[in-house]
Amino acid sequence: MFEGLGSLARKVRLGAVLALAAWMLSGCAGRNFVRPDPSAFTLGQTTQQDVLKAMGKPYDTGTVIKNGTTFQTASYVYAHAGTQALYEGVTPGRALGFYYLDGKLVGREFNSSFRNDATDFDESKVAQIEKGRSTRDDVVSLLGPAGGEYMHPLIKNPRDRALVYLYSHVRGGAFSIRFYQKALIVSYDESGVVTESEFTSAGTKD
Repeated sequence: MFEGLGSLARKVRLGAVLALAAWMLSGCAGRNFVRPDPSAFTLGQTTQQDVLKAMGKPYDTGTVIKNGTTFQTASYVYAHAGTQALYEGVTPGRALGFYYLDGKLVGREFNSSFRNDATDFDESKVAQIEKGRSTRDDVVSLLGPAGGEYMHPLIKNPRDRALVYLYSHVRGGAFSIRFYQKALIVSYDESGVVTESEFTSAGTKD
């Protein structure tokens, strides 16, 4: 799923959906939801119906192609201009995305600019992640718990898993909207050693 931010934004669409929701002039968009505990859904085991039963009807559904495979997607989004954002001037929003293959969960991600569950991370520390040397635990210690996780075939190596760090926010109004997004995908092997790390960002944070 991660082939640079331009591709990410086009294919995954969650950032765009969140931006649209945050921009709506009503000041409130989507249905509020609580981020589920990561242990509630297990990649490769949880089914699409399991998620639907737990989360209810998604805000948006669709498909995305990655590594030559078509995945089904479902996203839950919420934005509310009258609540506290992580940063002043930001319209706070949150998005929860799920990726399915043959009815089984193969990826999940969470992104929020609300103060109480924000997913911002310190990108200045990304350079400390070393392929073949750093471990999954090192990454979590460095950046905190990841908001999401991917498995093959969302990532190339069948035996790898990936930690997913996403953050985006929206500033301004109907005629001056400014969108910022960054993403970090860190793949690791069965022993927990990092095999790949890629970071991208777009827009202006301030």
